[in-house]
Amino acid sequence: MGATIDWLRTTTPGLLVLCGLAIAVLLIAIIKVKLEPFVALLLTGLLLALAAGLPIAQIVGTPLKAGESLLETGFGGILGHIAVIIGLGTVLGAILERSGGADVLTDKLLKMFGEKGAPVAMGLLGLIFGIPVFFDIGIFVLAPLIYVAAKRGGRSLVLYAMPMLAGLSMTHAFLPPHPGPVALGGLLGVSLGWLIVMGFVCGIPGFIAAGIVWGSYIGKRVMVSVPEEFVPLEPEPSDDSGDPDGSGATAVLTKSPPSVALIGAIIAIPLVLILGATFGYQLLDKDSALLQVLTFFGTPAVALLITVLVAFYLLGIRRGSTVQELSTITAESLKPVGMVLLVVGAGAFFGKVISATGIGSALADTMSAAGLPIIVLAYLISCGLRIAQGSATVAIVTTGGIVAPLVAEQGYSQMSIALIAMAIAAGSIILSHVNDGGFWIIAKYFNMTVKQTLQTWTVLETILSVVSFAVAALLFSIV
Repeated sequence: MGATIDWLRTTTPGLLVLCGLAIAVLLIAIIKVKLEPFVALLLTGLLLALAAGLPIAQIVGTPLKAGESLLETGFGGILGHIAVIIGLGTVLGAILERSGGADVLTDKLLKMFGEKGAPVAMGLLGLIFGIPVFFDIGIFVLAPLIYVAAKRGGRSLVLYAMPMLAGLSMTHAFLPPHPGPVALGGLLGVSLGWLIVMGFVCGIPGFIAAGIVWGSYIGKRVMVSVPEEFVPLEPEPSDDSGDPDGSGATAVLTKSPPSVALIGAIIAIPLVLILGATFGYQLLDKDSALLQVLTFFGTPAVALLITVLVAFYLLGIRRGSTVQELSTITAESLKPVGMVLLVVGAGAFFGKVISATGIGSALADTMSAAGLPIIVLAYLISCGLRIAQGSATVAIVTTGGIVAPLVAEQGYSQMSIALIAMAIAAGSIILSHVNDGGFWIIAKYFNMTVKQTLQTWTVLETILSVVSFAVAALLFSIV
């Protein structure tokens, strides 16, 4: 027995077996036992640390000092990086949503592309509105507009829904301030500016292939009608105040529609500031006063804070809303964020344990012997975790923790690390099926059977994943 334990803890094959067993326990806990991913990741990380023989003081610290333990540094390191960004990004999305920004964008795009180009317009709507809005919130907000477009066009609901879903999925998987890309920035040590650039570079071809090409093809072959009993998903105002329940939550930003230019400018503010800091650091002298300014305002938390304050004023205060009404929206929008942060934190702890056990070095040795590029390894691990347990966020943070030591050892450039991050993000969305909550949301809101959802949405996600990874892998091989 002692020899077996020593083999597991000290040899490359043993460490790989230990890692495989830990991931199997994680998947069983999530899929079979139905534990929340946060609890499952935390439990599995602790069990792996104990099985690997790590000292208790290293795992959880001592009664007098725990600040340097794996538990606290795992959680604290990543949450210090992402909590503010995700929180501010969520608030920004809520303000844009309540302002009626989706409606004005839809009207503008439909006028630009006409009736025949309506599916493309819906795709761009998802792409633009998906930058500041979480995936599921984007569905809830945009689904009524898809129904209206399908009714006007008299064609299958699938034809209009798939491009929009591709846009939402692409932005959610590849672009900050969404949780997955932001978490990868912290886990892999890559700037959000590079993630934004590579997210667009890798994600746009996938969006075109999955949303426009595949969406147009399958939309003509899978006929789904708009249900007659359809009602708007957002509550209608019950009086002139626009506040149906007296809470102030829906009254605030619906008094007059904002312009498309204003919505576009607000969405662009954080992207421009972050990119300015990223590339200013590459091009300017490190002691330059301009670089110091760009660095401050381009720090993601500062850039998003500025954007939220601008949105508060331009979409709220200037249009007659009160600070109290804006505070109500802020508080409501932040309620779902807690579990996202806990999952990401627990995933980072799990990855920290994997690094401390030496499993990362064992993987590096195995990968070198097999001749498998790190970007392929990252993609395959992410794909496997996504298919097995359904959550893209769990797949991203777990894979990021596994490959982070390999990335650190190789001394890659920021661009190369960003491309590895894109491979992980691409793997995290492949083959959405019945263990993915998003699968059922889409089936419900777009009136599809399980078979139709598999034929349409599942294939779309797989195309988006494969094409985006292919672009990332090609660029990685060049740089």
